[in-house]
Amino acid sequence: MNSDEAKGGPGTLPAHVIALAVVAGISYGTFLLENWLSPELDVVNGYVSELSAIDQPYHLVYSGGDLVTGVLTIIVAAQALGRLARRPLATAGWAFLGLFGLCAIGDALFPLDCAPSLETWCALRERSESVSFSHEFHSVTSGAVIFCGVVSLFTLSMAARRYGWWPALARWGWPLALAESVFALSTLLAMLLGRWLGIIQRVQIGILCLGLLTIAWALYADRREVRRAERGVPLPREKSPL
Repeated sequence: MNSDEAKGGPGTLPAHVIALAVVAGISYGTFLLENWLSPELDVVNGYVSELSAIDQPYHLVYSGGDLVTGVLTIIVAAQALGRLARRPLATAGWAFLGLFGLCAIGDALFPLDCAPSLETWCALRERSESVSFSHEFHSVTSGAVIFCGVVSLFTLSMAARRYGWWPALARWGWPLALAESVFALSTLLAMLLGRWLGIIQRVQIGILCLGLLTIAWALYADRREVRRAERGVPLPREKSPL
């Protein structure tokens, strides 16, 4: 137990672990490179997952981003579970963050075979159920990523508000989780209409990137405050909104 935890705070993580959270948030946004690497894919209607389909030229860039995010997120979650104060909501939040990382790795390891919105033959293979297990299972890992990301953000936000920790998460965690949930439900409507699915998915992933960066900022702000207090230059701890 460190001094901050003893005073009722959550404790702090090493700077390099916080840096990993920042990298995880950035690497999850590799889809932003599609305008340069994959301009032929329809941004409005094409699946984000099609960028990492095996037959696409830069699929390793996109799947590599998912893999890096997954591995680094698991490390951050494991460090938080091992080093920070154990409270039910916080523990659940970090556990779901770790599951989010595991599912992101699943997205990388089980890519689509091809891009159905770009290739007619691929769409026909999907409809005839002639695709590989990896192609079919990708929808499971992608759905699980969204679910675990939403639950993690929401529970960490609730932990921050209840225990008076991490003001950034207390303020922004639940709006991000709510926005992610709204866009997740919107994908169902988009699938029925056959339109706008691509742009909705890109907003979803963008929100998750912001969520990871918000977590990183909350951990950094806590560490900065504790270090300033240890040097005899205390800052008033910002109160979490109720």
